[in-house]
Amino acid sequence: MNEFSRRLLDWYERFGRRLPWRGRADPYAVWVSEIMLQQTRVETVVPYFERWMARFPTLADLAGASEQEVLSAWEGLGYYSRARNLWRAARQVVAEYGGRLPEDPTILQRLPGIGRYTAAAIASIAFGRDVPTLDGNLRRVLARLFDVAAPADSPAGEAVLRSLAEENLPPGRAGDYNQALMDLGATVCLPRKPRCSACPLADLCRARAAGVQEARPVLKPKKETPHYLVTAAVVRRNGKVLLAQRPPGGLLGGLWEFPGGKVGEGEALADGLRREIREELGVGIRVGEAFGVYRHAYTHFRITLHAFLCELTDGEPRPLAAADLAWAALEALENYPMGKVDRQIARRLKAEFL
Repeated sequence: MNEFSRRLLDWYERFGRRLPWRGRADPYAVWVSEIMLQQTRVETVVPYFERWMARFPTLADLAGASEQEVLSAWEGLGYYSRARNLWRAARQVVAEYGGRLPEDPTILQRLPGIGRYTAAAIASIAFGRDVPTLDGNLRRVLARLFDVAAPADSPAGEAVLRSLAEENLPPGRAGDYNQALMDLGATVCLPRKPRCSACPLADLCRARAAGVQEARPVLKPKKETPHYLVTAAVVRRNGKVLLAQRPPGGLLGGLWEFPGGKVGEGEALADGLRREIREELGVGIRVGEAFGVYRHAYTHFRITLHAFLCELTDGEPRPLAAADLAWAALEALENYPMGKVDRQIARRLKAEFL
């Protein structure tokens, strides 16, 4: 064990975060936490993890649940393909591996939703395999410690950082080493204004010695995020509201929403909504009172959604572009898993009309 690893592990024993999935002899819990932590902050994940483990305490419980139950438990965490993949992978583990999560990172990568980083994290933390991980926090810490000038999000930069992570990994301590680097990046070696005075590796940090710690890691320029104008129809009838279920593949697959879609360039909001409803449901609507403006940022784009109270004028809705349709009682809306914006609309509906 070199000086870098020794100091890092000493720091981790004293200052590492106390998290509900740590210190558990349960690979399933480690797996769930790693999937939840993808693109989501730790403080957001903790209550979701605890509720998830109470609802699906074992891998077999998850495999035996329905997709809608899984999406309901995940609601609010976003990136819903993670939940669907976790559920599918649990079913695959039961069917192909006797209900035991594989230890080998190469085999783990054959499961839905598990890439190279997640496989290495599970293998090292849950099974003690000597494999390094490389997430955003680790990239930042290593890029600063070793003053790596290659872009961390490029193949060349990633290869350098992965090599450094592997070279400094202390045999038999990979799980602690990987988690220590994660924690150091999350609490000390911050993206902006790193807390170098609190860092146990400050005098070993080459970027700090050169005065370029805030310029590391180098990242490729980001593309401008597209923005879309979207509408949604809140169609009520006999005390119920019309919901459409999104197709199983793609963004928000399997979730329920208030039907609508993108507005064309130069198209009026009401005209765009009438067109979308005709295309998606095969019916005509009267667009009435506005029912709120909702904004949300996804991974690769942003939306501004305008919702309207609407009435059917002709025809009976059919799922031409949806997996299913439902007339839902307002008091039952919580039973339909939804994305963030649609849940906001549902809550306003209940508050104003129940």
